[in-house]
Amino acid sequence: MIITCPNCNKQFKIDNSLIPDQGRDLQCGSCNHIWFYNIEEKKNDVLELKQEIINEDIETKTDNKEKEINDKQQQEEIIKTKINNKKKEKNSEKQKNIKTLKKTENKVSKFFSYLIIFIISFVALIILLDTLKTPLINVFPGLEILLFNLFETLQDIKLFIIDLN
Repeated sequence: MIITCPNCNKQFKIDNSLIPDQGRDLQCGSCNHIWFYNIEEKKNDVLELKQEIINEDIETKTDNKEKEINDKQQQEEIIKTKINNKKKEKNSEKQKNIKTLKKTENKVSKFFSYLIIFIISFVALIILLDTLKTPLINVFPGLEILLFNLFETLQDIKLFIIDLN
């Protein structure tokens, strides 16, 4: 005999001797639904008619399910492409941000390297002028006042920096 699960309409072929006259509980192997089944006497013509109806129902349900599955797959593909596009946009934005950060870091590091070179060169010039002060004053007599003022200014700057601490 063929028994249909009332929950999911799955059909099972079961031996008549397994179901007593008073009926018994059955469990669907597909959806695990449990229901009480009682054998009822039915005419063969009615059974065939119901089987045809059930077969038509099953065919239409499978067609509908296939359409639903196809629709869901298309929706999943659309969502996946949107997610991939968003990921690509985020990656490109990150790369742009990294490039701009590198550019600003390069500009800042170049500025500080030039500043350090300027300070070292200025200190070297002061040391050179201090070392060669007397020969330069002998050659250029008016340079003595300028060098004296320069050294006094440097002393004042040094004292100012010390006072800041």
